[in-house]
Amino acid sequence: MKIGILGGTFNPIHIGHLILAEEALWKLKLDTIIFVPAYAPPHKDDEALIDAQHRYAMVCCAIEGNPRFEASRIEIESQQKSYSIETLRKFKEQSPGTEFFFITGSDSLKELFSWKEIDEIFRLSRFIVATRPGFPVQQVPKEVELVVISEIEVSSSEIRKRLKEGRSIRYLVPDVVREYIDRNGLYT
Repeated sequence: MKIGILGGTFNPIHIGHLILAEEALWKLKLDTIIFVPAYAPPHKDDEALIDAQHRYAMVCCAIEGNPRFEASRIEIESQQKSYSIETLRKFKEQSPGTEFFFITGSDSLKELFSWKEIDEIFRLSRFIVATRPGFPVQQVPKEVELVVISEIEVSSSEIRKRLKEGRSIRYLVPDVVREYIDRNGLYT
């Protein structure tokens, strides 16, 4: 079995995340993509980070109906800073024999070697960097595989900014996510 792990804050999840996951699924011939919302990301100190339960719920809403997408509470249940190596070890423990593909965006490439136990992450998984608009890939470390993703210029920070300004986020997030945000009064 080949499983992709797509972690992030998903604050909120948007169509860029979903397109990346769908294309990675196809290009890497994966069986499943698991979305893993971080409880508290170590490389971000974001005041706009909403409660992990809301971010997890939005991920569930966004991927509903895609039988090859799953959401995991593995980092949320830890209630600690979320380190990728610890998450990967837990997945390996739960599913020995599974080939894991750890997927991140090209925006993470510049800080990659500051990650906790990055060499162990490389050992335990195939490390995939997906291209993102505005974050060109100049040099790819030998441990990393690059996957070119259709360029959709959308970011969670832009979505939060629009919401604060009272602007529409229609078509930037799935309708169910937009409705969840409205219903719960998030990001205003």
